[in-house]
Amino acid sequence: MLQPSWGRHCSLGEPLNPATAFALKCGEAMNPSRSQHRPAPRRCLAQPCPELEQGQHLLPPACFWRPARTQGERRTASVSQVTLAQVQENKDEEKVQDPDREKDELKADMGSKTWADLAGEMKIFLWNPEERTCLGRTAKSWGLILLFYFIFYTCLAGMFAFCLYVMLLTLSPYTPRFRDRVSPPGVMIRPYLNGFTIAFNVSQPNTWQPYVDSMHHFLAAYDDKLQEEKNIECVPGQYFIQGGNDSEEKKACQFKRSLLQNCSGIEDPTFGYSRGQPCILLKMNRIIGYRPGAGVPVSVDCKVQKGNESHLRSVDFYPGNGTFDLMYYPYYGKFTHVNYTSPLVAMHFTDVQKNYLVPIQCRLNGKGIINDLNSDRFLGRIIFTLNIGK
Repeated sequence: MLQPSWGRHCSLGEPLNPATAFALKCGEAMNPSRSQHRPAPRRCLAQPCPELEQGQHLLPPACFWRPARTQGERRTASVSQVTLAQVQENKDEEKVQDPDREKDELKADMGSKTWADLAGEMKIFLWNPEERTCLGRTAKSWGLILLFYFIFYTCLAGMFAFCLYVMLLTLSPYTPRFRDRVSPPGVMIRPYLNGFTIAFNVSQPNTWQPYVDSMHHFLAAYDDKLQEEKNIECVPGQYFIQGGNDSEEKKACQFKRSLLQNCSGIEDPTFGYSRGQPCILLKMNRIIGYRPGAGVPVSVDCKVQKGNESHLRSVDFYPGNGTFDLMYYPYYGKFTHVNYTSPLVAMHFTDVQKNYLVPIQCRLNGKGIINDLNSDRFLGRIIFTLNIGK
């Protein structure tokens, strides 16, 4: 017959015969001959062991054993359980009677400080005369942290300035490094007040006077005397190429206001607006080093964009037949081409349908000029509307 010890069979669940398993379950002695040396009687926990009842030979780990308690221990345990049950019952009754009691106690603990106490704590935090600290730091601590941040930000600013300086060394103030996205040029018109719609009534001077003032202001830099003083006369029909260093100041060719003839504002100070025959100036945007037309002057033409073409019956162009002379190119930049004035083409609309919105498109024509790109209405062309009332 297998004679294992109590503890081992109660914890490990080794093989048992049915008699031994029954003895363990019922608290009997495993070896009557050694009953005087056996441990204190043990009893099974309240958890049943159905495996034993079915005749299995293993005592499962779920069936644990413990020594039987004495009568005094059982009485003490019973009293403790009763006391705990009464305390818990009293707490439950208090919660039912006053459910906000815990919240009130918590608020009381948190709000036990008065405003004077809080002000005193803040005052101590700002300046503690005992520890001689300001905002929790001594003078030495403040000095060290300020010194650290001063050195840190000084080094950071020095690194940034050095990187910026190295980057600027690679750039030229006279010529852009990349110019592949600005050629060919766009165009713009003057006057430009309220968008690209020029609307006025001939019989109401207050409607067209702002356009006249804008034209005079724009053409002030093209006065004949001013051009003669600052710029030189150049040979027409060829590019005015100037050598030398990029930093040397370049000369500019004269473009006198008188070249615009009927649209110069000299003979007719109203630029034709008082008669319902407005003048509009067109200029190309400046591009450093650009030579338009590849040796042939770029010309301008205008037509009705959409609608009846008979609404625009006559347009005069100045100077000449509406071309940009080659002598005004290339442009060398504002730092070296100081007195440069962009050449202009004046469009004199002498016969436009009155009391109609007439959309007009004016285009540049020349070699290398792009004027049919739908995604950019200012590249090589411009669209505006004339609305001339009587």
